[in-house]
Amino acid sequence: MGELFVRDELAELVSRAIGPWVAHDGLRLFGMNPVTGAVSFGFLHAFSPGLVRDQLHESYLGDDPFSPVDVARLPAPVGLIGGDDRATPVARAGAPGHGRAREILTAHGAGCELRLLLRDSRGLWGLLALLRSEGGRAFGPDDAERLARISAPLITLLRRYATAGEPRTARPYLPAGVVIVGADNEVRSLTPEARAWLGEIDPARGLAPEWMPVVAMREITLAARRHLIDPSAPRPVACSPAAFLGRRVAVHAQPLDADGTGDVAVILQEATGDLLLPVFSAWYGLTARERQIVQHLHSGAAPKQIARSLSVSLHTVNTHVKTVFRKTGVSGRDELLATLGA
Repeated sequence: MGELFVRDELAELVSRAIGPWVAHDGLRLFGMNPVTGAVSFGFLHAFSPGLVRDQLHESYLGDDPFSPVDVARLPAPVGLIGGDDRATPVARAGAPGHGRAREILTAHGAGCELRLLLRDSRGLWGLLALLRSEGGRAFGPDDAERLARISAPLITLLRRYATAGEPRTARPYLPAGVVIVGADNEVRSLTPEARAWLGEIDPARGLAPEWMPVVAMREITLAARRHLIDPSAPRPVACSPAAFLGRRVAVHAQPLDADGTGDVAVILQEATGDLLLPVFSAWYGLTARERQIVQHLHSGAAPKQIARSLSVSLHTVNTHVKTVFRKTGVSGRDELLATLGA
């Protein structure tokens, strides 16, 4: 990418780029963990954080017709709230929750919203949402069709962002911290380690937008509640890249009761090793075999041992290792393991 974009600048640049293609008044761009489908980082441009917060409950536990969870199950990747209900094969004004979704938009001065799920054969990469103001021209079929055409370059952008600014030197280690979120989805208590983490990723110190901590905590909490009652929904395991918070952070959540209506434990910890490897492999486009070899390297195995374990030649292992180095931009095994936080 050439440079890192702080706070919401990336969303502003994307908005400028696609404005001539699909006119809009506000934009949000969220990147997902491609392995779990959980939202892991995001940016807003002229898109109220309050609107995002108000939409979250409907997206995970309400009837939002085009939440990321539901759009992922539909044959078309574009969803429309408000506007011309012929915009996509799945957009219908009578869909459950459509009325409530429009009410939330109206409360924030928006007339309609067009959403594009950024997915391909390798996984879910993110979500782009565009707004048009109340009283303006509504999104229509042509807008939806044009938006769908730019999915591939947006996926490339998110992958490049996720692999930018990889830490080459170790940051001071922080032990895992636990935040307890109550039934009202507000933080109820947290351990000293969690306080240290929240201080470390404070937007005032890093690159993340100011609205991020509150929205991210609520999102992972609601994702955990949804996954408990719907195991096919994305697992609540997010992994923020170094470019977003200055270090890679894993956030996962688990309800503490049987029905998911009570307290939720949210764990903040370093995204390293086995916790990082799946999403690291996806971001860098490693094949299944390359990921296997990285796993063996991470465990301390030598190339000859890896060859015996995988029943392949040493030449094959070395070829895969060189490919991994090239894809990840490292100069050797030590740098690769340092990147994984080994």
